[in-house]
Amino acid sequence: MLGEQFRVGEKIISTARIKEAVHSILELRSQGLSQQEVAKILHLDRPFISRLESIGEVRKGKKIALIGFPIQNKEEVTRLARTEGVDYIWVMSERERWEFVSKRTAMDFFNQVIEMIAMLKAYDTVILAGSRKWKKIAEALLDSQIIFLELGSSPIKEDRFLDPDSLKMILKQVLEDHEFR
Repeated sequence: MLGEQFRVGEKIISTARIKEAVHSILELRSQGLSQQEVAKILHLDRPFISRLESIGEVRKGKKIALIGFPIQNKEEVTRLARTEGVDYIWVMSERERWEFVSKRTAMDFFNQVIEMIAMLKAYDTVILAGSRKWKKIAEALLDSQIIFLELGSSPIKEDRFLDPDSLKMILKQVLEDHEFR
Protein backbone atom coordinates (compact mmCIF):
# COMPACT_ATOMS: atom_id res chain seq x y z
CA MET A 1 0.00 0.00 0.00
CA LEU A 2 1.27 3.49 -0.90
CA GLY A 3 -0.61 6.00 1.33
CA GLU A 4 -4.10 6.15 -0.13
CA GLN A 5 -2.95 4.11 -3.10
CA PHE A 6 -2.49 0.42 -3.77
CA ARG A 7 -0.26 -1.29 -6.27
CA VAL A 8 -2.19 -3.99 -8.12
CA GLY A 9 0.07 -5.59 -10.70
CA GLU A 10 1.17 -2.81 -13.03
CA LYS A 11 -1.49 -0.35 -11.83
CA ILE A 12 -1.55 2.17 -9.00
CA ILE A 13 -5.11 2.42 -7.63
CA SER A 14 -6.23 5.57 -5.79
CA THR A 15 -8.81 5.03 -3.04
CA ALA A 16 -9.61 8.77 -3.16
CA ARG A 17 -10.64 8.50 -6.83
CA ILE A 18 -12.78 5.46 -6.05
CA LYS A 19 -14.50 7.29 -3.18
CA GLU A 20 -15.15 10.32 -5.43
CA ALA A 21 -16.66 8.13 -8.14
CA VAL A 22 -18.88 6.25 -5.68
CA HIS A 23 -20.01 9.54 -4.15
CA SER A 24 -20.88 10.92 -7.60
CA ILE A 25 -22.84 7.79 -8.50
CA LEU A 26 -24.85 7.82 -5.29
CA GLU A 27 -25.43 11.57 -5.41
CA LEU A 28 -26.89 11.33 -8.93
CA ARG A 29 -28.97 8.27 -8.05
CA SER A 30 -30.37 9.97 -4.93
CA GLN A 31 -31.45 12.88 -7.17
CA GLY A 32 -33.71 10.45 -9.04
CA LEU A 33 -31.60 9.62 -12.08
CA SER A 34 -31.83 6.05 -13.35
CA GLN A 35 -28.86 3.71 -13.30
CA GLN A 36 -28.70 4.00 -17.10
CA GLU A 37 -28.65 7.81 -16.97
CA VAL A 38 -25.89 7.83 -14.34
CA ALA A 39 -23.88 5.27 -16.32
CA LYS A 40 -24.09 7.46 -19.41
CA ILE A 41 -23.11 10.66 -17.56
CA LEU A 42 -20.14 9.05 -15.81
CA HIS A 43 -19.12 6.74 -18.68
CA LEU A 44 -19.70 3.56 -16.68
CA ASP A 45 -21.54 0.30 -17.25
CA ARG A 46 -25.06 0.16 -15.78
CA PRO A 47 -24.48 -3.30 -14.21
CA PHE A 48 -21.53 -1.83 -12.28
CA ILE A 49 -23.86 0.75 -10.69
CA SER A 50 -26.37 -1.97 -9.83
CA ARG A 51 -23.69 -4.11 -8.17
CA LEU A 52 -22.33 -1.13 -6.27
CA GLU A 53 -25.79 -0.36 -4.89
CA SER A 54 -26.24 -4.00 -3.89
CA ILE A 55 -22.95 -3.99 -1.98
CA GLY A 56 -23.94 -0.92 0.04
CA GLU A 57 -27.64 -1.66 0.54
CA VAL A 58 -28.74 -1.54 4.16
CA ARG A 59 -32.43 -2.16 3.60
CA LYS A 60 -35.35 -1.64 1.22
CA GLY A 61 -38.76 -0.28 1.88
CA LYS A 62 -40.47 2.40 3.82
CA LYS A 63 -38.94 5.75 4.61
CA ILE A 64 -38.57 5.87 8.38
CA ALA A 65 -37.89 8.85 10.65
CA LEU A 66 -37.04 8.80 14.34
CA ILE A 67 -37.61 11.87 16.48
CA GLY A 68 -37.16 11.92 20.23
CA PHE A 69 -36.61 14.29 23.10
CA PRO A 70 -35.38 14.51 25.76
CA ILE A 71 -33.31 11.35 25.37
CA GLN A 72 -30.74 10.38 28.02
CA ASN A 73 -28.99 7.72 25.88
CA LYS A 74 -29.16 9.60 22.57
CA GLU A 75 -25.80 8.33 21.25
CA GLU A 76 -26.85 4.71 21.75
CA VAL A 77 -30.28 5.36 20.19
CA THR A 78 -28.74 7.19 17.23
CA ARG A 79 -26.21 4.41 16.63
CA LEU A 80 -28.96 1.76 16.71
CA ALA A 81 -31.18 3.73 14.34
CA ARG A 82 -28.32 4.21 11.86
CA THR A 83 -27.46 0.51 12.01
CA GLU A 84 -31.07 -0.40 11.26
CA GLY A 85 -31.19 2.00 8.29
CA VAL A 86 -33.47 4.72 9.68
CA ASP A 87 -33.56 7.47 7.06
CA TYR A 88 -33.87 10.51 9.32
CA ILE A 89 -32.80 10.70 12.97
CA TRP A 90 -33.30 13.67 15.26
CA VAL A 91 -32.88 12.93 18.96
CA MET A 92 -31.97 15.54 21.52
CA SER A 93 -31.19 15.77 25.20
CA GLU A 94 -33.08 18.30 27.33
CA ARG A 95 -30.10 20.67 27.16
CA GLU A 96 -29.94 20.40 23.36
CA ARG A 97 -33.70 20.94 23.09
CA TRP A 98 -33.48 24.20 25.02
CA GLU A 99 -30.44 25.30 23.01
CA PHE A 100 -32.38 24.59 19.79
CA VAL A 101 -35.21 26.85 20.96
CA SER A 102 -33.20 29.61 22.64
CA LYS A 103 -30.66 30.17 19.85
CA ARG A 104 -33.37 31.24 17.36
CA THR A 105 -35.70 34.13 16.96
CA ALA A 106 -39.37 33.23 17.17
CA MET A 107 -39.72 33.61 13.38
CA ASP A 108 -36.64 31.44 12.65
CA PHE A 109 -37.93 28.78 15.04
CA PHE A 110 -41.38 28.83 13.45
CA ASN A 111 -39.94 28.60 9.93
CA GLN A 112 -37.67 25.72 10.89
CA VAL A 113 -40.56 23.81 12.48
CA ILE A 114 -42.72 24.31 9.37
CA GLU A 115 -39.86 23.10 7.16
CA MET A 116 -39.44 20.03 9.38
CA ILE A 117 -43.17 19.22 9.21
CA ALA A 118 -43.07 19.50 5.41
CA MET A 119 -40.01 17.23 5.29
CA LEU A 120 -41.55 14.65 7.63
CA LYS A 121 -44.64 14.34 5.42
CA ALA A 122 -42.44 12.42 2.96
CA TYR A 123 -41.86 9.62 5.49
CA ASP A 124 -44.04 6.52 5.63
CA THR A 125 -43.42 5.95 9.32
CA VAL A 126 -42.40 8.38 12.03
CA ILE A 127 -41.27 6.91 15.34
CA LEU A 128 -41.79 9.56 17.99
CA ALA A 129 -40.36 9.31 21.50
CA GLY A 130 -41.63 11.99 23.84
CA SER A 131 -44.76 13.07 25.70
CA ARG A 132 -48.39 12.45 24.62
CA LYS A 133 -48.69 16.12 23.72
CA TRP A 134 -46.23 15.61 20.86
CA LYS A 135 -48.04 12.48 19.70
CA LYS A 136 -51.29 14.43 19.28
CA ILE A 137 -49.49 17.18 17.39
CA ALA A 138 -47.73 14.69 15.09
CA GLU A 139 -50.98 12.85 14.36
CA ALA A 140 -52.70 16.13 13.50
CA LEU A 141 -49.94 17.37 11.19
CA LEU A 142 -48.53 14.29 9.49
CA ASP A 143 -50.09 11.78 7.11
CA SER A 144 -47.51 9.20 8.19
CA GLN A 145 -47.92 6.16 10.39
CA ILE A 146 -46.96 7.42 13.86
CA ILE A 147 -45.42 4.95 16.29
CA PHE A 148 -45.31 6.52 19.72
CA LEU A 149 -42.92 5.70 22.55
CA GLU A 150 -44.00 7.56 25.68
CA LEU A 151 -41.17 8.96 27.77
CA GLY A 152 -43.36 10.63 30.39
CA SER A 153 -46.06 13.18 31.05
CA SER A 154 -45.82 16.63 29.54
CA PRO A 155 -43.88 18.68 30.19
CA ILE A 156 -40.85 16.43 30.41
CA LYS A 157 -38.09 18.48 32.03
CA GLU A 158 -35.27 15.95 32.28
CA ASP A 159 -33.61 13.40 30.02
CA ARG A 160 -35.33 10.02 29.83
CA PHE A 161 -33.91 6.61 28.95
CA LEU A 162 -35.22 5.13 25.68
CA ASP A 163 -35.00 1.34 25.80
CA PRO A 164 -32.88 0.32 22.79
CA ASP A 165 -34.35 -3.21 22.79
CA SER A 166 -37.88 -1.81 22.47
CA LEU A 167 -36.78 0.50 19.68
CA LYS A 168 -35.04 -2.34 17.86
CA MET A 169 -38.15 -4.50 18.12
CA ILE A 170 -40.32 -1.69 16.73
CA LEU A 171 -37.93 -1.11 13.85
CA LYS A 172 -37.93 -4.82 13.06
CA GLN A 173 -41.74 -4.85 13.01
CA VAL A 174 -41.91 -1.77 10.77
CA LEU A 175 -39.43 -3.28 8.33
CA GLU A 176 -41.08 -6.72 8.34
CA ASP A 177 -44.48 -5.12 7.77
CA HIS A 178 -43.12 -3.74 4.50
CA GLU A 179 -41.66 -7.05 3.38
CA PHE A 180 -45.02 -8.86 3.56
CA ARG A 181 -47.10 -6.25 1.72
